[in-house]
Amino acid sequence: MIRSITVFFSLAFLCLSAVAQKAIVAGPMPGHVELRTAKIWLQFRDNIKEAAIHYRSKAASKLLTKKIQLEGGEFNTAEVTITGLEPSTDYIYYITAGAGKNYLDSGAFSTQTIWQFRNPPPDFSFLAGSCTYFNEMQYDRPGAPYGQDSTIFNMMAKEKSAFMLWLGDNWYTRYPDFHSEWGLNYRPSRDRQMPVLQKFLKSMSHYGIWDDHDYGPNDADKSYVLKEASRRTFMKFWANPGYGFNGQGIYTMFNYNDADFFLLDDRWWRSSDRMKDSVNGQPNPEKTMFGKDQVDWLKNALLFSKANNFTKFRVIVTGSQVLNQLTRFDSFNHFPVEYEELMRFIEDNKINGVVFITGDRHHSEVLRLDRKNAYTLYDVTVSPLTSRVAKTQGAEVNNPDRVGPEMAEQNYGRFSVSGEANERRLTVEFIGLKGDVLFTWSVKASELMNE
Repeated sequence: MIRSITVFFSLAFLCLSAVAQKAIVAGPMPGHVELRTAKIWLQFRDNIKEAAIHYRSKAASKLLTKKIQLEGGEFNTAEVTITGLEPSTDYIYYITAGAGKNYLDSGAFSTQTIWQFRNPPPDFSFLAGSCTYFNEMQYDRPGAPYGQDSTIFNMMAKEKSAFMLWLGDNWYTRYPDFHSEWGLNYRPSRDRQMPVLQKFLKSMSHYGIWDDHDYGPNDADKSYVLKEASRRTFMKFWANPGYGFNGQGIYTMFNYNDADFFLLDDRWWRSSDRMKDSVNGQPNPEKTMFGKDQVDWLKNALLFSKANNFTKFRVIVTGSQVLNQLTRFDSFNHFPVEYEELMRFIEDNKINGVVFITGDRHHSEVLRLDRKNAYTLYDVTVSPLTSRVAKTQGAEVNNPDRVGPEMAEQNYGRFSVSGEANERRLTVEFIGLKGDVLFTWSVKASELMNE
């Protein structure tokens, strides 16, 4: 088997030329991979209009081909969906383009496992992080560079994880960017081409949400005039399972083994942060973060998930912190009507296994919310990947709801779900720039149950 794989890629490399090597400028990057289909994202040079992906399982000899049709021009991206795959199978692929079918690049992915009604849930791991800034000095603010050491992605590329959750601020639009759709496309296009990212992009599947800086200007909300253009840009540079409904927002969900992941949009329907939290002493019903359509979807998605007895963890992923009661910065508690509505729904409907994973804050921490009539909720914040670090101030410094330390340094989260069927555990290790474990926290599924 090893010899056949070696021959497969050796023959492909014989076709490599200097011109062909530059035809792919970013990727390939696996996106959503499930039981029988897989999405692969790529960005090509502007003059490439036709390419192909050739793939087979590692155990098979027959090579299958899927053509890739491209528009050409700037920001020449493609999302390729490969179908008819088999579960629990390792696949290899390579990309060609041009009349000579020049070899461009190669990669691999593994489909998910059908374990339900058959075996215990398989253990798995995934990564998470937020706030990625690559410097471009002529367009950055004057002064010390905001982007920091990007070699963190070299470490992340070596992780044997199933996927990466990008928690927002995955690129930072600058003042010259967010006034035009061209600028909104320019920023992720440039950042995705960074050499330090390429091995990491190929190494596992990637899922993204946005926060303000990759949606538009700092603290951008539903009033952003280019929000529809920003949504088109987001869809152009990710390969998620979906992007909202009826052309609204970018929220979606996916399942991996015994965990469901709900990827939320905290910008499309968001009221201005400067809108008052309360009016005449009462919570302001006009101030929303997620909006009625998305909240209704989330409620129904959580109920649908609850009906699945195989699901142990329900991970709600969003750019802004959810459980921080003390911060004056972005947090769900500043949208009190919507906050209370969601918390009450989770409690009244006995939705078990809920954990929040969030970004944005330029430091990492775990926050808890003790509830009188239900299990404790947790909010795991992972930030920053390469942006400048920010420490907490004021009342947040000694936040009594914090579990463990505040980690004010570059880091990413290495999450794992493991254990016997009745003792599944979610664990996160916060990994620093030197590969050191800054803090480890875990919770059992049995601790996140009302019944």
